[in-house]
Amino acid sequence: MNDTKRILVTGATGKVGQVFIQKLLSEKKFDQFIIRALCHNRVLETGPRLEVVKGSIEHQAVAEEALQDVTHVLHLATSKETPDTIMDVAIKGMFWLLEACRISPSFEQFILIGGDAGLGHFVYPHPIPVTETQKHSAYPGCYALSKVLEEVMLEQYYIQYDLNGCCLRAPWIMEKDDFKYQLSFGEDVFGGPRWLELVGPEKAKEYEKKQAIPLMLDPEGQPVKRNFVHVEDLVSAILQAIDHPKARQETFNICMNEPVDYGDLANYLAQSRGLPMVEVSTPYYSTWLDNSKAKFLLGWRPTYDLQKMTDAAWEFQRPDDDPRIIWYPG
Repeated sequence: MNDTKRILVTGATGKVGQVFIQKLLSEKKFDQFIIRALCHNRVLETGPRLEVVKGSIEHQAVAEEALQDVTHVLHLATSKETPDTIMDVAIKGMFWLLEACRISPSFEQFILIGGDAGLGHFVYPHPIPVTETQKHSAYPGCYALSKVLEEVMLEQYYIQYDLNGCCLRAPWIMEKDDFKYQLSFGEDVFGGPRWLELVGPEKAKEYEKKQAIPLMLDPEGQPVKRNFVHVEDLVSAILQAIDHPKARQETFNICMNEPVDYGDLANYLAQSRGLPMVEVSTPYYSTWLDNSKAKFLLGWRPTYDLQKMTDAAWEFQRPDDDPRIIWYPG
């Protein structure tokens, strides 16, 4: 068909990639789309509208092969805190993708999933809501630096070549029982902070046994407000941005309407599930990521708030064939 579109998805086997593929294939408005999944360490099974290319985007030949006859790119692949690979994958890999898009006769749109790591996350104080106009400010480490460089590279391709793209900037992405395990005092904690290191191993064991909830406090002793987004809300924003005229060369914060207040979270879990709370002093600061631009220009709305995010995580029943696996550090 002449109106067939093909979207390349990098990082296709990750949490966002898998949900995106499922949602796009199930929505009638995207019936003309074929998905090409670029797989590296893990591989998806092909299907009637799902193609697979194997390899890493750090290699120019792989990127060029993956971009053949592609109209859209959803760039999810990253390398997290892995200094030995991150510049090859995140920076050189994105450069090869953008170069292939720039000269491709079929290319139409590049969608980058950015992150609030490029704005300092909760490492630096943000006295006012963080909008898309705020200056980049990576926190220490190679991952946050890579997120800044990705966004800047895409912006320069707008200027240099009038490339059609957009950046959806997401905070920490939650799915399944992730939100529950980001509160664990045990070794099974999801991401950071690692509460057991903040309180010490003996207290951590005591708190873990009690199923205690950490109430994160900032340097002034106030509950921290922290940004999250559920994978379903992020995917709905991606689908909304595809071919949207107001997405062209724009950046959007994609997050909950309000950040999670750890004080409110501890109170809700105490009331709804009888879980005790433990105050934990940290060097981290509150941040309010403002999603007004995405709501105004894209017509997007998140569906998860604190209560829905919490209930979904605690009520999730993990199948035996779906163990918790953290594929990357950080």
